[in-house]
Formats: sequence, C-alpha cells, structure tokens
Amino acid sequence: MKVCRGNSSLFKMNSRVCWLRHYAQHSSPSTDSNLTTLFNNYVDKTNVFSWNSVIADLARSGNSVEALRAFLSMRKFSLKPNRSSFPCTIKSCSALSDLISGKQAHQQALVFGYESDLFVSSALVDMYSKCGQLDDARVLFQEISLKNVVSWTTMITGYVQNDRPDDAFLLFKELLLDDSRLENEVHFDSVAMVSVLSACSRLSQKSTTQGVHGFTIKMGLDGNLTVGNTLIDAYARCGEVSFSRQVFEEMVHKDVVSWNTMIAVYAQHGLSREALGLFCSMVNDTEVDYDAVTLSAILLACAHSGALQLGKCIHDQVIRMRLEDNLYVGTSLIDMYCKCGRVVMARKAFDQMKEKNVKSWTAMIAGYGMHGQAKEALKVFYDMNRAGVRPNYITFVSVLAACSHAGLVDEGWFWFRAMQHRFRIEPGLEHYGCMVDLLGRAGFLSRAYDLIKEMKVQTDFVIWGSLLAACRMHNNVELGEISARKLFELDPNNCGYFVLLSNIYADAGRWEDVKRMRTYMKKHGLAKPPGFSLVELKGVVHVFLVGDTEHPQCAKIYAYLEELAMKLQEAGYVPNITSVVHDVDEEEKGIMLRVHSEKLAVAFGILNSVPGTTIHVIKNLRICIDCHSTIKLTSKIVEREIVVRDSKRFHHFRDGLCSCGDYW
Repeated sequence: MKVCRGNSSLFKMNSRVCWLRHYAQHSSPSTDSNLTTLFNNYVDKTNVFSWNSVIADLARSGNSVEALRAFLSMRKFSLKPNRSSFPCTIKSCSALSDLISGKQAHQQALVFGYESDLFVSSALVDMYSKCGQLDDARVLFQEISLKNVVSWTTMITGYVQNDRPDDAFLLFKELLLDDSRLENEVHFDSVAMVSVLSACSRLSQKSTTQGVHGFTIKMGLDGNLTVGNTLIDAYARCGEVSFSRQVFEEMVHKDVVSWNTMIAVYAQHGLSREALGLFCSMVNDTEVDYDAVTLSAILLACAHSGALQLGKCIHDQVIRMRLEDNLYVGTSLIDMYCKCGRVVMARKAFDQMKEKNVKSWTAMIAGYGMHGQAKEALKVFYDMNRAGVRPNYITFVSVLAACSHAGLVDEGWFWFRAMQHRFRIEPGLEHYGCMVDLLGRAGFLSRAYDLIKEMKVQTDFVIWGSLLAACRMHNNVELGEISARKLFELDPNNCGYFVLLSNIYADAGRWEDVKRMRTYMKKHGLAKPPGFSLVELKGVVHVFLVGDTEHPQCAKIYAYLEELAMKLQEAGYVPNITSVVHDVDEEEKGIMLRVHSEKLAVAFGILNSVPGTTIHVIKNLRICIDCHSTIKLTSKIVEREIVVRDSKRFHHFRDGLCSCGDYW
C-alpha cells in the first residue's frame, strides 16, 4: 500500500485536531475539561481553521462554555476570525442564554464584516430571541437582504419561544404573501412547519390550525413524523380531540412521541377511558416501548378517573423500571394518589423522591389542600422555602386554595400579599378566584365584592361564580343578583347560575322570581348537567346517575337503601330538602333525595366490598348538603371510612364526622 505523506506537519496537525474533536464530543458539558488548554499544548495556534474546528465540536457536544473560551483564546493570539468562526460561537451564547457574550460576538462580527453573512445573521437572530431580546432579533432579521427559509424559521421560532404566537403566525403569512425577498424559491421543510404549528398550538384556533394543516399536505410534509406529532397537539389545544385522533390514525409511522402525545391529549381532556384504552393498544399491538412520559400520562388518566387500582399497577411498573427518581413520574404519582384519595401514599411517594422541583412541591401542597389538610399544606410550603425552591404562580394558587378549603382567612390574606411584595408574582384570575372563594365562604361577602372591583385583571365566570355560590350559602340576595347578572353576560347558556339564583330567591321567599327563573330556563332549553358518581371495584369503574335503574345491581342497591333509611332515622337523620328544587311537594323531595348518585354509589360500595375497607366515590358536581349529612351518619352505622371526591375537594367520612368540618 502506498502512503502519500505530503506535508508531514499538516498531517500531524490534522491528526491532533481529530483527537481533540473526539475528546470534545465525548466530554461531559458539566466537566471543566479546559479543552482550550489542551488545544494550546498540542495544536498549531496560528491556524484559524483548527480553532474553528474545535469551537464547532465543543459547541455541538454541549461544551458551550469551553467553546466560548476557545474563541477568546483564538482572539488573544490576534488571529483574524473568518465567517466559520462566528455561527457556533454565537450558538454557544444562545445555549447559555448569555446575552453579554452574545453582544460581544455580535460586535466582533461587525468589526470583521460578517454581520451580513446569512449564517451569522441567522445565528444572531436566534441568540437574541433565546435571550428574550425579540426587538433586537427582529431588527437584525429585517436587515437581511436575501433571506432563506432557515432565517424565517429562526425568527418564527423566536416568537413562539417567547410566547408571541400572533407575531409568529403573522410572520409566516408575510413569508407566504411576499417571497420576492427570498434567495431562492420557497422550499419549506419539516422544521419550519413544526415552528408554525407550534404557534398554532398557542393560538388555539381551529381554523388557523386547519389552514396550516392543509398547507402541510400541499407541501407534501403531512407524512413527516414530527409534523404529525405537532399537529396532534395543535388540534388538542383547540379542543378538537377527534381531529387529533384522526391525525394520529392517519400517520403511517408512529414513534413513542406519537403515542405519548395522543395518550396525554386524552388524559388532559378528562377522557381517561380513551387514554387507558390507547395505552393498552400501545402495549399489546405495537413494538414501541413505553417510557417515563407514557407512564406520567397514564397516571394523569388514573388521577382524573379515580382508578386507584390501575394507578397502583402503574406504580409497580415504575418501580420495575427504576423510575421512582424521575421528576415527572414522581410528581405524577403524587398527583394520582392525592386525586384517588390516598394522600398518605402521596406523601410517601413525595418523601421517596431524591430530587424535587417546584412542580413536585406544588403537587404535594395541592394534594393536602384538596383534602382539607391546610396546616399540612402550609408546612410543606414552609419546607419548600427552607429548601431554597422558589414558589411559582401555580404554587400560590395551591396555597391559597388550601387556605380557602379550611377557612384560613388571615393566612390567605398574608400569602396573597406576600406573593406580590416578597416574591414579585402578580396575582392572576386563579389567585383572585381563591381569595373570593375564601372570603365569600367565610361570610365576608362585602370584602370579596370589594376585591373583585379592585382586580387588575378582567373578571371571568369563575370569579363571579364563586361570589354567587357564597351568596347562596349566606342568603345574600342583593350581591347574588349582581353576580348572576355578570354571569348571564359571560356564560348565558350555563344553567347552574339560573338554578343558584332561583334557590337564593326561594330561600328569601320570593316565589314570583323563582317562577320567572324557571320559566326562562324552560323557554331557552337550559338543563342542569346530570350528576354522576363513580366507584372503582376490582379495576372496573361503575357509573351511577341520579335515580339510576340501568345498573345490574339496582334492585339490590335500592333494597339496601330502604333498609339503611330506617337506621338513619333511628340515628336522628332528617332530610335536608334545600338540596331539591322548590316546585315539588315535601314527600316527593324526600324521595328525590334518596336516589342521588353518590348515595347509590356508596350503597354499591358497601354491598360489594369487604367489611372495614374504605369506600372511594368520585362525583362530578359539588356534594349536596343532604348527601353530606347522610354519608356522615352512614359511616358511623356501617363502621366504614367513606371518601368522596366532589368537584371542589375531598370529604373523608369516619365515625359520623367529615374531614371538612362541614365547611365546603
């Protein structure tokens, strides 16, 4: 074999560069390898191409700090950088969100005349975008005379990453309408379309998403895996879950991201049965292996449906896959156990996590809060602060909600103020909603109304709904009418507000107003959403509606309720007919109360479980006063703990008492 030796010094230099490249690519970004020192010792320091090679490989391997050091070292030797020196240097500034170094690199590009270079300009646009300087990025973008699709994609992505989807989409439309400034004919790639679809996800507009979807088909990109995955999410953000599933089904090739995205879409929209069914298909019908993200999504589905047994099975799989320390999985376990009524098991999962982030802490705070254990929630919050984890917007929603569930008015006010003045977090609708609920339920209706009038953000139906519910609780007709009028404007088709106001009028004896409300509801076809309750038994979820006669055990259930009614009367039970509409007679009201869905669910649970075990029920609406009183007495009669999760919180009934202290 003949070896061409050529220039031996150049051969040696290239060999050393290749060795340094390998070292750079296989070094950990967290390790201070000081590769530039090695470069100084082994490579010709006067060769700009060698420096560029090492800078590029350091940047690509994630050693952004070392890449910047290499660039600085090159400049110390008075070497003149060329057009290849800047893109990777600037990308390293982007990776570190280092605006100061980025501006220095920009200045160097200006000095050496490379600012107008397309690759350098694109890197600068990306750097300023990732450092949150969108105005500077846009100025640079506008100054590029001949833009290619990569330049446009960079600017669109910058807008998306900085939560300005409207600007991102406007820029995309500008690209479509005026391609005369493009260097060549427009050839969109999958990266560009993913950026545009990400903007659609944030805009949450069905027509916009459909338009971009049609464009991807026209460009022949609908078969791209990443584009398909992003489309699933974009349609889901518009509330079009069926469209998401259609895109999913039409994908020829699916990866784990495809399955995870679709499962998560179902779980996030409360379609737990569909999420669990799709997970079974993924496990049984494909060769795609599920991962931590899949398990987190399934745990969310279990949390929404109260499927505790399945949640425990998923937890066992988490242990087998050694994912207990995974932040996402660990946080999902906390959430699942809390929402399935097992706050003690949630705390165990929380304590077993070696590393916790703000979401983990917040999940535990929220869990204690929804179970009415406000003191424990606040203790976790104090521990979080001592651990040096800074609370965020959602953390304070959980803290204030915990105070609201327990009626801790002073503590709620303190943290509402501290959130703003100590942590510099401006209150949003969720925070105001918690405070209005806290004040209203505690009887401070005027203070709640004053707070609404002082709000810095526009009110919504949640705010006024909380005040209306408080007015119903404390029989305040005047504020109830004010709240209802606002709600009729904001959400005129919601029957619940008319029912609440009607009940307020009934409690005040204003029967003509009650009749007027009922007539309006009938005339406009407004019907209250049906209440239902769920019970899980041996992994199967049983659903009960009010007055249900469809369940296979309905005869047995009603017979047991008749038997239980006698024992309840002996224990001093008196029906609370305020939970029933006012246009039927007293006897009929009593009969209607007996067939509420939560009563049927509790009876089914008692009949089909081992004596002494806890019964778990999930109800989609707020539990009524009569059912609350009935289940309290039932827990004492049958010597069982009965846990009911309603739309507001958890109720743990034991020995004739409830964990909420009759405050909900």
